[in-house]
Amino acid sequence: MSEPALDLTVRCGLEFAYEAAAPTPMILLIQPGLNRTQRVETQQLTFTPQVAVRHYEDWHGNVGHTFNLPPGRTTIRYDAFVHVPSVSEDHWLIGDAVPVGELPPDLLRYTLPSRYCDSDRLMAFAHQNFDGFRHGLPLVQAICDWLHTNIQYRFGSGSPLTAASEIIAQRYGVCRDFAHCVVALCRCFNIPARYVTGYLGDVGVWDPGTPMDFHAYAEVYVANRWYTFDARFNEPRIGRIKIACGLDAVDGAFSTLYGPAYLSWFHVGRTRSILRRCC
Repeated sequence: MSEPALDLTVRCGLEFAYEAAAPTPMILLIQPGLNRTQRVETQQLTFTPQVAVRHYEDWHGNVGHTFNLPPGRTTIRYDAFVHVPSVSEDHWLIGDAVPVGELPPDLLRYTLPSRYCDSDRLMAFAHQNFDGFRHGLPLVQAICDWLHTNIQYRFGSGSPLTAASEIIAQRYGVCRDFAHCVVALCRCFNIPARYVTGYLGDVGVWDPGTPMDFHAYAEVYVANRWYTFDARFNEPRIGRIKIACGLDAVDGAFSTLYGPAYLSWFHVGRTRSILRRCC
């Protein structure tokens, strides 16, 4: 299978402001990584006032930044141009799941329950509703179809205390909840699945005019590669930019604070895209 050409340039960015009562250690996870469907052309990360920043890569391959917020207000700005395919995502719905005994050992962690993807509590529900589907991409799509139809997207309803089983019980949530449910239900069938955060602009779709935010979705490992699935929208998209992945939202939080500080202002820039000719 040939890889898609990275012939679309998408600009993404953000601006945050934090208020700290005392020096506060912080982790920032906002930089897109390098993979087969995206390449960062240019990027700029600035802090006002300036702080000493350390770059690192975590065990999921995510690029993070760690630093200390000084007392008072700190503004963080990020701006990037990223090359992505100009074609929509394609799931090729004939791929079969890889037997557990044949999975690479480092992927086994993505088959197990985690804090927000409590697949152990969803086993009976999963097999009752999805046992009749072919084990692989058709099964994953059936899970996404069910979630898209039966779970209501309710802006502002997200909670850091809610796991996938609770979302399926209450029947509403936000994008992170849809992603957790996809991941948890796939793990019920021993399909490796991980939670993903990223930028998703309105490229090739109707622009509702609403403020942008980070977006959460899922990746599943089928037919020896990772595929993107997004039960929130449940349709192939163009211009998706991946930031981070992990077992669940704990690994994908855009910021983690270790002290007396809070987010006082937040803006994710609306993406702009440019179709370009690849060399």
